[in-house]
Amino acid sequence: MDFKNDIAKRFFSKQDLGAAESINDLRDKEFSGKKLTAEEKFALANFDRYRLNILNAQENEEQFHLQYRQLQVISNLGDWREFLKDEYSK
Repeated sequence: MDFKNDIAKRFFSKQDLGAAESINDLRDKEFSGKKLTAEEKFALANFDRYRLNILNAQENEEQFHLQYRQLQVISNLGDWREFLKDEYSK
């Protein structure tokens, strides 16, 4: 997978920053003992798979760290529902 159409722009051009529940919000919810819905669990699994694919595809340390920082921003500020899309299930 690659960063088609710059994933950060896809997330943040649609909404104000911080307005949506994020991947990390779901993790916090789960760690606090609350049950996640099937959709929420699916989005978390898709994000984790996507994150690993992106990071494993990097050929040098500089690119790895750049992608890592972008993924941190996405997991903190992006809407978790983005990861329900089929493109993240592969």
